[in-house]
Amino acid sequence: MRVVKEAEERRNEILDAADELFGQKGFDGTSTNDILVKVGIARGTLYHHFKSKEDIMDALIERYSVKLIGAAQEVALDKSVPVIERILRVVMALNINSDNGSGKEVMEHIHRPQNALMHQKIQKVIISGVPPILTPIILEGIEQGLFNTPYPYECMEMVIVYANTIFDEDRADMTNEERTSRVLSFIFNVERLLGAESGSLMSVMQIFGKGRDGNE
Repeated sequence: MRVVKEAEERRNEILDAADELFGQKGFDGTSTNDILVKVGIARGTLYHHFKSKEDIMDALIERYSVKLIGAAQEVALDKSVPVIERILRVVMALNINSDNGSGKEVMEHIHRPQNALMHQKIQKVIISGVPPILTPIILEGIEQGLFNTPYPYECMEMVIVYANTIFDEDRADMTNEERTSRVLSFIFNVERLLGAESGSLMSVMQIFGKGRDGNE
């Protein structure tokens, strides 16, 4: 007896299968037939939901975006965590590469030249979605005397735009020395944007996998 499932349920089954397969075999190494076999559906059913393998990747990117923003929001609401540590945790929650599924494969796919539109889509989600999450934390910091700025949202918008551009994976042409210099300059200027004590945000170096002196 043929099992007929609701469209949304079937769509998610296809995405779950593709997510797992992309993580195991890579995007290029996964065929639409691999996805069909894993889900147990006919080709026509797949194409009813997605026009192509690239369309499936687009949908996965959208799903990851929602997941990442949701994870960042959850971290931001945990007021038991100190302000500066919470800011760090929010940013770390946006690290798609730490996901157990095909996160790394998704990011590698996004950063290919032919996928500039996907890359732009992810950047737009981050730039529009993250400042509203960080702003309430900055306001808490102001109340606690950690920060002093009349423009908390605008500060976060500037920080996210800069970080999302300069520290993007596409900037692979930077040497380690140049990257370290950018990171130190970034922290120095963010502290001034927020009116924070000099050195108080140095813990954000953890985001870049470095210590206070810039070494691994």
